[in-house]
Amino acid sequence: MPAPYWTTYPECIALAGGKSVEVFADETQNYLVTVEQLEAARTPKTKAILFCSPSNPTGSVYSPEQVKAIGEWALAHGIWVISDEIYEHLLYDGATAPSLPVLVPGMADKTIIVNGVAKTYAMTGWRVGWMIGPKDVIKAATNLQSHLTSNVSNISQRAAIAALEGDLSAVHEMGVAFDRRRKLMVKMLNEIPGVSCPTPTGAFYVYPSVKGILGKDIRGKRPQTSAELATLILEEVEVAAVPGEAFGPSGYLRFSYATSDEDIVEGITRVAKLLGEAK
Repeated sequence: MPAPYWTTYPECIALAGGKSVEVFADETQNYLVTVEQLEAARTPKTKAILFCSPSNPTGSVYSPEQVKAIGEWALAHGIWVISDEIYEHLLYDGATAPSLPVLVPGMADKTIIVNGVAKTYAMTGWRVGWMIGPKDVIKAATNLQSHLTSNVSNISQRAAIAALEGDLSAVHEMGVAFDRRRKLMVKMLNEIPGVSCPTPTGAFYVYPSVKGILGKDIRGKRPQTSAELATLILEEVEVAAVPGEAFGPSGYLRFSYATSDEDIVEGITRVAKLLGEAK
């Protein structure tokens, strides 16, 4: 499981009776794991890799060459790929996010794709998603779902059909705003001493390293972890950030730029003022 990862992944794996093996890539790798790292973590018990590009929480996007290399590695070792493609249309700076089995057709029978309308179409409350994979896997998943949630409401299904059958013009318009806010937030964060924020090329999150802040005195407190720092930021300047512990190792914060330019400026200005007091 490449890390940083979406916080629910380890719990889903545990519920299925599996064991999560984290493969961590830090900011110096733009949070993208390599085939060499995956191979070092592989054992005879390795069953699958949970792959997410564009990534939540980092916004990082694997290049087509990286995706193909990972697919070929999985194919060579008989490893399944569960590909979370929920952010596939939220891309910047010319990035692309091709689906793994498209680049490695031999993986079609060992890949499960999960996607939905929540992010691309800003329909988070409608709770509609889908899964693509081998027929026997989909049949088993359908049987399981029938005893869990039964079905998606008819209204949500109709709304999802309307979204999928329409063009992506509204999505592209939204993407222009996201792109502007992405650049604004990254610029402001990188101006804070002790903070290092790679520029994401997908989704709508930034994932700065705050390791240069930890252990320093800030208004009488010395946060040792990103969780402690996130609590301090919330209590002192009322800005919410999700700490790295939710997604893997400590030392990071996740901010979302799915909000207005004005709120970004106000929020990050508050954070910058607070962290600027670190000594």
